[in-house]
Amino acid sequence: MREESPATAEELAEVVRRAAEDGLRVKTVGTGHSFTAIAATDGVLVRPDLLTGIRRVDRESMTVTVESGTPLKRLNLALAREGLSLTNMGDIMEQTVAGAVSTGTHGTGRDSASIAAQIRGLELVTADGRLLTCSEKENPEIFAAARVGLGALGVITAITFAVEPVFLLTAREEPMSFDRVTAEFDALYAENEHFEFYWFPHTDNCNTKRNNRSAGPAAPLGRVGGWIEDELLSNGIFQLACSLGRAVPPVIPALARVSSRALSARTYTDIPYKVFTSPRRVRFLEMEYALPREAAVPALRELKAMIERSPLKVSFPVEVRTAPADDIALSTASGRETVYIAVHLYKGTPHRGYFTAVERLMTAHGGRPHWGKIHTRDAAYLSGVYPRFAEFTALRDRLDPERRFGNDHLRRVLGD
Repeated sequence: MREESPATAEELAEVVRRAAEDGLRVKTVGTGHSFTAIAATDGVLVRPDLLTGIRRVDRESMTVTVESGTPLKRLNLALAREGLSLTNMGDIMEQTVAGAVSTGTHGTGRDSASIAAQIRGLELVTADGRLLTCSEKENPEIFAAARVGLGALGVITAITFAVEPVFLLTAREEPMSFDRVTAEFDALYAENEHFEFYWFPHTDNCNTKRNNRSAGPAAPLGRVGGWIEDELLSNGIFQLACSLGRAVPPVIPALARVSSRALSARTYTDIPYKVFTSPRRVRFLEMEYALPREAAVPALRELKAMIERSPLKVSFPVEVRTAPADDIALSTASGRETVYIAVHLYKGTPHRGYFTAVERLMTAHGGRPHWGKIHTRDAAYLSGVYPRFAEFTALRDRLDPERRFGNDHLRRVLGD
């Protein structure tokens, strides 16, 4: 294997052309945030560390074009300095923009969708070394699929996102019982622009978060209070609890009861990335499935019952988010209103039993696994839950017939 760090789109195109001449496959790796082998290769590994920064801000069209290796954190900071923001985003911002959109990274939203759904154009190096510009008007069939392309259609070199003037969000975080959240889920979803919650297994306790636009004024978290909640409790103390639970699993239910009561209600108002995102310093393994939104409550109740009747000891909360339907072929929200159910385990904890049981529940509801998180599904299953799966694979056959951008993982999820 050899590594390349091109500094321009033209240099990257030359890397692909040389790889083709040498008969080598090419994959790009971002920050390594994915839990799968989606970026693994035995050929040429492209590191986009030098493909970073904002190319241009277009205030007339309200778009920003950014190099593919730019971390989301850097993009959010740069946009804020320009008085701009993405409409929605996930809760982690360490990924590169290309890695985030290629695997379908999302936040939660009633009306606003994933990061990929906010793309207005992209630049792509294809298997023959061509540099293509794609949008709804230029190479529209490639644009339609490559927004969530799994790295299978080419190497993204730049992305143009829709942006808007920076705005304020008021976050209201509140403990709530599992029975109340599930009973009121449809209302909580309908009444809030962004709703999500965490359920703590072995308890009836949840922590809810409602984010809605605000006229202000800004009222950010205090430095001390924010540190206590986000660093001391959610990271420091939680890290210790997870370490103890991994060493002595029988104590996990008691720890869950304590930790689920530690976070108190709070309300604050700030610019979007400071509300949507949060520090995640406790290392974990994750599986996430996207279900039809109407399956949310039945699936959650089944999950709770399964954990209660099993010997499983689960130290991490279960995360629940939503997304509107979008029009991207391999987006997990493609063509249907969606709820996301994510399960986690502390890194180093045996995960197979828990994740296998969860996957059985999720697939019974037609679940679609997150492309960057642990799952065991293959092309035979995925072609049945993505109505436009064949459309994507046909495009792949046309753009990359020799599988220059292939690897074993893509062979499993997309087929030969």
